[in-house]
Amino acid sequence: MAVVVVGAGIAGIACARELAGSGVPVRVLERARAVGGRMASRRLHGRPVDLGAAYFTARDPEFRAVVRGWQDAGLAREWTSELAVLGGDGGRAAGPVRYAAPGGLRSLVAALAEGLDVRLEHEVRRVGPGPVVDGERADAVVLAMPEPQSARLRGLPMPVPGWSPVIAVAAGWSRRRWPDLPAAFVNDHPVLTLVADDGARRGDGAPVLVAHTTAEVARAHDAHPEGAVSPSLDALRELLGIDAEPEWTYAHRWRYASPGRPREEPFHLGADGIGEAGDGWGSPRVETAWRSGTLLGRELAATLQ
Repeated sequence: MAVVVVGAGIAGIACARELAGSGVPVRVLERARAVGGRMASRRLHGRPVDLGAAYFTARDPEFRAVVRGWQDAGLAREWTSELAVLGGDGGRAAGPVRYAAPGGLRSLVAALAEGLDVRLEHEVRRVGPGPVVDGERADAVVLAMPEPQSARLRGLPMPVPGWSPVIAVAAGWSRRRWPDLPAAFVNDHPVLTLVADDGARRGDGAPVLVAHTTAEVARAHDAHPEGAVSPSLDALRELLGIDAEPEWTYAHRWRYASPGRPREEPFHLGADGIGEAGDGWGSPRVETAWRSGTLLGRELAATLQ
């Protein structure tokens, strides 16, 4: 038997990496065609575009060491420590260094996954006591995914309060038509919460913007995410003064983008051998998800050995 990790986002891959490094047999099952989870990048019109997390920070000392490895390999770069603020009184929001990835954030998860037993396009339907995954016994099971998805796999009630959805709308122009802003928080707006200059964060200067909608807009267009494109473009015209139609657009729905009630614990490990990890266990950040998976992997390795 082995530990089975369900979900190949950064929490699941970090957990599997920790287990494998401790000599514990582990395999990762992922229903998508690529690793990454909500650090998703999609190739659009010849280049990767980040459609999930907009950036990541590195406060945790162990995670900073991982980030330095990515930087040394040319996979990650410092992007900005200041974001614009659109709406309200405007201005700038200072903060920690935000990092980006020239090849898209998904490339960072792919680098962590090298050498692991990752099985893509493998959809898990049920996880139960034993623990068992679709009827097959395992030494332990890790559910590295938003809590509503893990609850569904386990046949448990949906958590309350629920997670907030987002639709990411990407758009490309023939040339840049907006003022310099690496990214911007959007305050008190009915359509958007964040805008990122994807050419700036990628470092190639491509005239591409990615906008994140409010939860209300995402819910209204849940069945047809492309319906969020038009109001998002109208909002970009209003906020940035863009005076031309984009050459292309793309919309991606995240039904479970951020937790409504983050847990204080860094992970969960039940007496039934089923654990849970991700950014719902702490705060909705990339480094929180990495730390959650790493600590759960460490706990499992100590328990199983």
